Amino acid sequence: MRDDPRLPSSPAFWRSPLRGPWFTSVLGLVLLLGITVLFVTGLVSYAAYNPDLSPVNDKTPDKGLLGFYLFAWPTHPHWLYRLDQGVHVTLGITLIPVLLAKLWSVVPRLFALPPARSLTHALERISLLLLVGGGLFEFVTGVLNVQLDYVFPGSFYRLHFYGAWVFFAAFAAHALLKTPTALRNLRHVRQARNDLVTPRPAEPTVSRRGALWFVGGGSLLLFTTTVGQTVDGPLRRTALLAPHGADPGRGPNGFQINKTAAYAGIGAAETGQDAWRLSVTGRTGTVRLSRAQLAGLPLHSAALPIACVEGWSTSDQWWRGVRLRDLAALVGYDTDPPDVFVQSLQRHGAFRHAALRANQVADPRSLLALYVNGEELSPDHGYPARIIVPAAPGVLNTKWVARLTFGDL
Repeated sequence: MRDDPRLPSSPAFWRSPLRGPWFTSVLGLVLLLGITVLFVTGLVSYAAYNPDLSPVNDKTPDKGLLGFYLFAWPTHPHWLYRLDQGVHVTLGITLIPVLLAKLWSVVPRLFALPPARSLTHALERISLLLLVGGGLFEFVTGVLNVQLDYVFPGSFYRLHFYGAWVFFAAFAAHALLKTPTALRNLRHVRQARNDLVTPRPAEPTVSRRGALWFVGGGSLLLFTTTVGQTVDGPLRRTALLAPHGADPGRGPNGFQINKTAAYAGIGAAETGQDAWRLSVTGRTGTVRLSRAQLAGLPLHSAALPIACVEGWSTSDQWWRGVRLRDLAALVGYDTDPPDVFVQSLQRHGAFRHAALRANQVADPRSLLALYVNGEELSPDHGYPARIIVPAAPGVLNTKWVARLTFGDL
């Protein structure tokens, strides 16, 4: 069976003259750098949720040592999360042609017989299954999440988090074993003989360098149709693949959102001036404030973007409202405000509750916003009041806020 050219287990079955150590090594080294950046930016994105602050912020409660957490997420610079998640998502999509080309270049090895020639070879084959399966799983779930298509079972946060650790462990082991060989292969453009080189090549239709240009062109196309979701300027118009969120229309509130008031089940009966009150709880008890009373407090402004885990972000919007640290002072925290637990009118769905660290509360740009771009918040943007915090993931900028509870969490 191994020598029958009609079967994929035979090296003669795979006839493309492009396959070989040089072509595979170039793609592998690109992925070595790119996937390392993806893993690091993914860990940084995980840290941005302040996962050890409160269980509501962490969707991976059984993570154990995998969820090591080294620092409180900063509020400077205010575009930090926008940059990190923009790089993570844009780079991930850009690498898709490279990943597919790399898998194509080594596919003969997946069918090689015998399945295991020794214990070492068996372990290597198992690690390759984890590498290929984990890589496809991470890229597929990531793309589905970016496009807001939650067709997979379970929570995206949990699946992507554990999948990343499995994939990166196999990737790191593979990189340690193969990087020296890949570097040697790059020094020799002439095709060396190995199990990827077909013994009966078909007529070439493109050179190996031409194939690399084709893969690079595919990556460039995906880059230009994605990167505009993160950066301001003319590339906004080219971000055809980016999930721009729901379009609230024109006007001062005319920037994208990820969840409408109707989707969240928020109606005028709950947000009207006669019905809605903000409860602020802390050391000295609870204060209840109407929107008019909030608007009568000292108001401050901040220019901040909304940046979401799906990779899209708005340009800086001009928010105006009451500082979180001033609200903390109303309930007994005149200096050094503590953490805050934020609750929304929204009754169902992830992140209807959120927790913010003391350093986020203390930042003078952290607001309970009442206005944006000179007008009242629209219902879809969180009327009557929403949180806006510099450098925080969009889901922590809670909309339709009903209660703030200050204290150590």
